Amino acid sequence: MEINQEGMLESGSPAEKRPEPIGKEQLKKFTKILREYKAGKVHTEARIIAAEQWWKLRNTAEEQKKTEIGADGGFTSVSAWLHNVVTSKHADAIESYPTPNLLPREAGDRAEATMLSAIVPVILEQNGFEGTYDKSMWAKMKFGTGCYKVVWDKNKLNGLGDIRVDKVSLLNIYWEPGVEDIQKSRYIFQTELVDKDILRQKYPELEGRLKGQGFINAKFLYDDTVNTTDKATVIEVYYHAYQGSRKVLHYCKYVEDFVIYASENEVQPVTDDMGNVIAEPMAKTGLYNHGEYPYVFDPLFPIEGSPCGYGFIDLGLNPQIAIDLMNTAFVKNAVVGSLPRYLSNNDEATINEKELLDTSKPVVHIKGSIDEQSLRLIPHNSLDGNYLNLLDRYVQEMRETTGNTETSTGNISSGVTAASAIAALQEAAGKGSRDCIQASYRAYASIVKLCIELIRQFYTLDRKFRIIGENGAEEFIAYSNKNLMQQQMGVGGEIGYRKPEFDIKVYPQKRTAYNKVANNEMAIQFFQLGFFNPQLADQALLCMEMMDFEGKEDILRKIARNAQVFQMCAFYIQQCFMMAQQTGNLALAQQAAMDMQKMGIVMAAPAGGQPVQLGGTPPAESSITQNARERTANTTTPREG
Repeated sequence: MEINQEGMLESGSPAEKRPEPIGKEQLKKFTKILREYKAGKVHTEARIIAAEQWWKLRNTAEEQKKTEIGADGGFTSVSAWLHNVVTSKHADAIESYPTPNLLPREAGDRAEATMLSAIVPVILEQNGFEGTYDKSMWAKMKFGTGCYKVVWDKNKLNGLGDIRVDKVSLLNIYWEPGVEDIQKSRYIFQTELVDKDILRQKYPELEGRLKGQGFINAKFLYDDTVNTTDKATVIEVYYHAYQGSRKVLHYCKYVEDFVIYASENEVQPVTDDMGNVIAEPMAKTGLYNHGEYPYVFDPLFPIEGSPCGYGFIDLGLNPQIAIDLMNTAFVKNAVVGSLPRYLSNNDEATINEKELLDTSKPVVHIKGSIDEQSLRLIPHNSLDGNYLNLLDRYVQEMRETTGNTETSTGNISSGVTAASAIAALQEAAGKGSRDCIQASYRAYASIVKLCIELIRQFYTLDRKFRIIGENGAEEFIAYSNKNLMQQQMGVGGEIGYRKPEFDIKVYPQKRTAYNKVANNEMAIQFFQLGFFNPQLADQALLCMEMMDFEGKEDILRKIARNAQVFQMCAFYIQQCFMMAQQTGNLALAQQAAMDMQKMGIVMAAPAGGQPVQLGGTPPAESSITQNARERTANTTTPREG
């Protein structure tokens, strides 16, 4: 037995005969359900394809006709106001690229949460997730939904296997019509066009069995010519089943009527090289232990009865059409006004039209006499200023409805000059983008949860990771799933078993230049106010408890730790000073006294006396310290004579 690309088992013997739940009849049922799902998705597909055409500024094969100004079907304005909205929102999303912080739900899982907080970003980085996130954000802004797929790929790391995170095209995935939560769909289908010769090389049983493309899904109107004649549609289907009361996830991959792999057909347990059983059969346990579909949808503006949303192109389509129509009319009007046209009566005079229309000819020849009846200029009515105001109103409507106002893009009205006022306006203008980004963070948290569950299931061997440790130091660690598995509660598991769970907090990894400057200024103010002075730790902690800023918990923890270290140092220096006095070690006593003075430590007063402050201005020293200093000076200073 071997593990295939999705982390599933394939039979090592084609001649092996056993009853298989997934066969030709079940494949026919799957294909029938897939066609039903496709029929229910037809309006979503049409909207997505249309949005892509608008994104490409409607480039068509008739592009050259747009240069024929004035002709029927000639010039049409194609402005990029809507295009600019999408690029601006995408830039906001990429500026706030996320990173996870895992928090334990049990005190004993704190170390594991800290470890996973450093490891999960490394796994995603090795997957090139930033590029996947970038592509999904384009899809989210254009079509209204980004879609991710989180699976186990056994081919990664030279066969060791690892997590794979992909961006999924919305035209290649199908779900049950009417559901909003993708996990509630009865089936999930994903299709892919694969070259037939590659399929025959991987699966020789397909020789002579591939008849056509099979299921045909909708396609974007590509600029390039895409030949699909020698390709076949490979279909993947995920579905839930029940083993008693436990829900499990099953998977089938097939092409036409040939089963490439089906988890329900794997009825033999998984064994190691020694023949020891290491896992129950896939038909019983399902594909993944977490039992969830490996897809995460990230909608922009949600729609009832669909996991997909609608995007900024759908939102700004109407004002964009109005802007293009008015721009087209303005250009044609300007062209007509710049090229004078005439009415000619050839009954009274004959005019050489070529010379009349050729402005380089200084002389125009005619026959007969010319007057107002024989040649007359066609009057031209220039556009009123109200039309230009109407165009500006449509542009403003586009900006307001999409949240892409001038303030959000960095343009501030001339009346606003104060830096705080500009920052406040930009902060208010960006609330729409922050709402969109926060929704993406929720999808990102779901991706991280799926990654943790795959780590829990498949990281049976130690893997090496390079992480950033304390103070930015580079560390190399080994990690496996041994601390993520079920753990006994009580002696011998008499109470039961628990599985470590984590809460996921998502923060922006990348910040804008303005946010960086604001954070730096806040840190400088904290320093100037003495927040980092361990002697003022109690006051600093009380003040910062009432504040709200990112990373507050880490700063509070470090201030409290520094205060504790300061108290310990002060205690031991005092003890050192007292012991030096008792033993007569004058040099050590002087050094301890100087250290206490630098740290501003208050000496314990003798019985009936007042505490003495060894630091501050003016300095105040105890008589013991003064005598010790004088004796040291007398000892180390050469005497005259």
